[in-house]
Parts: sequence; C-alpha cells; structure tokens
Amino acid sequence: MTAKPDNDTGSPAAPARTHTIDAFHQGRFFLVQCADAGHRAGMDAMLLAATIAEGARGRLADLGAGAGAAGLAAASRLSGLEVVLVERAPAMLECARRTLALEQNAALAARASLIDADVGLRGNERIAAGLENSAYDFVIMNPPFNAADDRQTPDPLKAEAHAMDGADLFERWLRTASAMLKPGGQVSIIARPQSISDIIASLGRRFGGAEITPVSPRAGDDAIRILVTAIKGSRARLVLRDRIVIHQGEGRDFSPLMHDLANGLADWPRRG
Repeated sequence: MTAKPDNDTGSPAAPARTHTIDAFHQGRFFLVQCADAGHRAGMDAMLLAATIAEGARGRLADLGAGAGAAGLAAASRLSGLEVVLVERAPAMLECARRTLALEQNAALAARASLIDADVGLRGNERIAAGLENSAYDFVIMNPPFNAADDRQTPDPLKAEAHAMDGADLFERWLRTASAMLKPGGQVSIIARPQSISDIIASLGRRFGGAEITPVSPRAGDDAIRILVTAIKGSRARLVLRDRIVIHQGEGRDFSPLMHDLANGLADWPRRG
C-alpha cells in the first residue's frame, strides 16, 4: 500500500482534515482516508473481500463500508460485481464519495454506488433508506467489534468505527443482511474471536452452513480474527476451517497466502 497526502481545508461546519490517497491491490484501486482520525483500512478489509469466490457475479452490499475498502477490493478482483457501499458516519461518507470520484477509480466507480444509511434500520425505514429486500447476492460486513468500554480512544470517529453501540449489534446487522440477501445469498463477516458465540447465535435460523476461519499472526499464535461465511436459508452444518497465518517467520513479511489475499491475487472461497 502506498499513500500521498491530500489536504482538505474543510468547511465552516467541520474541522479541516488531512487525507491520504492510499493504493491497494498493487495500485489497482485507491482510497481517500482521513490521516488524523477514524478507522484506516488494512488487512481486515482485504480478508473480508477475499471471501467472495473467483468468478462471482451479481450485487454485493458492503455494510459499514467506511471509505469503501472491502467492497472496492471485491470489485477490483471481480469484474462481474456491482457494489453498494453502506455507511452512516459523515466523515467516512465523505471519504467514500471522494474515493469514487478519483480518476484512478473511474472503471470501478462505474460499478459502485453509495448509500447513507444506518445498518440497524428495520422494515419500511430500512427499505426507504435504500436497503432493499432480497436484492443482493452477497453481503459483507466488518462491524465495530470492540466492547463499548474496550480500548477507549479520544477520537470519536475511530470510536464509532471500532466500538459496538449495543450488545445486540450482530443480531441487528445480520437481520439486515438476511433481509437484503436473495435466498441462497452469502454473508461474510470479519470479527474478533470473542464474538464467535454472538455471531453464531445471530445467524440463527436465517443462515446455515457457517464456515469459520481463524486468522493468526504467526504459526502457534492464538487467533486475532475470525472470518465467517454463511448462506441464507441453508441447513448445512457448521465447519471450522484451517487457519490463515498472516506473517511468515519472525519479521513483518506476509506469508505467501496472506500476501496474495491482501493484494487481490487469491480468494478464500467457501468449501461448501
């Protein structure tokens, strides 16, 4: 990933922010991101995008999309995907709008759009916000997965991106994902391992065939993330898959698999 500064003078209603323009997938797409506040995309978004199998086509919704990293990473690798980025935080929405307006992203932007909406909306309010029923083949999500009092930060934008706004967060987000997906559609989630019981409970009877992949920093380390995929309406059994190891050896170099997943050169498709 490479970056260059992009200074924004802001508006009278908002403080000036410094932005960077960051290259992903070895320069195949770029993100505008806040340099001094909020969540900055990285490994999690690239892993989440990799759960969409090679050759996939149709519509994909990226819930809580931020600047659009995961959704655009999927679109970068898969020319048959139309991507909808769903975000509610004004600063992140502005980053996503600017991302889609970048000249370097012109080809991707033709297949991408942005919806300003709260993922937790229900029923007619959700539909009125543009989150249609049974309209998507794939939904991906990287919800705020820290407890509200965990890893406090003075940056309110980063706190909103990282900290849950209620104990039922996964229930609300997966309820929305189920409503938006077509029968047989796939949901993909990246989260911390301690969220596994909440995720499984929230998949409930809406989804089946859950496949869970631990993600570990190095061989022998405990997992720091889990990747979960499931299928709407499936009754298949849960599968615990082999782990993804991020780093090889003692240095910071990616393992060969992680290098390819991070750069859009490989996928992590479902087994079933």
